[in-house]
Amino acid sequence: MDQHVVAEARRGDTGAFDSLVVGHHHRLFRVAHGILRDSHLAEDATQQAFLDIWRDIRRWRDRAKFEAWSYRVLVRVCHAEVKRRRDWVPDTELLPTEVPLASDQFGAVVQRDQLERGFRQLSLDHRTVIVLHHLLDMTLETVAETLDIPLGTAHSRLSRAMQALRAAMQQPSPSTSPPARQEVAP
Repeated sequence: MDQHVVAEARRGDTGAFDSLVVGHHHRLFRVAHGILRDSHLAEDATQQAFLDIWRDIRRWRDRAKFEAWSYRVLVRVCHAEVKRRRDWVPDTELLPTEVPLASDQFGAVVQRDQLERGFRQLSLDHRTVIVLHHLLDMTLETVAETLDIPLGTAHSRLSRAMQALRAAMQQPSPSTSPPARQEVAP
C-alpha cells in the first residue's frame, strides 16, 4: 500500500501525502523524541522532516525504501535542530510509553534517571544509532543504510554509545534512596 501512496504523493497528490503523514507521524516523532529528548523539539523536527519530504519527494528515486529515506531526512533535521540551538538542554518529560510500570517505582525512576543522564551525555551520532537500533529494532545493516554510513561505523558508534551508557548506569545517582520521612511532633 505504501508504495502506491508514495507514488501518488510523488505525482503531487496532496491527499496521498496527507495519508503518508498520518501513517508515519507517530514513528517519526518517536525517533525524533528519542534523539532530541525534548517533546517540543521532536514535534518541530517531525514537522520539518515532513516539509522536507514533501519538497524532495518528486526527486527521490528509490520508492521501495521510503521508510529508510524518511528516517534519513528526520535524522538530518534533528542534527540541524541541535546545531541551531547551541544552548539546547533536553527536557525530562516522558512519553506515556516511557513511564515506569515496575512495582518498585522509586527504583525504576532512579534507574531511568541514570539512563537519561547517560543518554544526554552521548553525542548526537551515538544517540541516533541507539534510537534506531534499540527503539526501532533495526539491524545495524539497516541503521547504516538509513544513516548512509559504513556498517563498521554503525558498529563502532553503537559499541561506544553502549559503553558510555553502562558507565553512566554504574555511577551513583544524586539520590539513590527514597527521601526519609520526617516525623511530625505531636
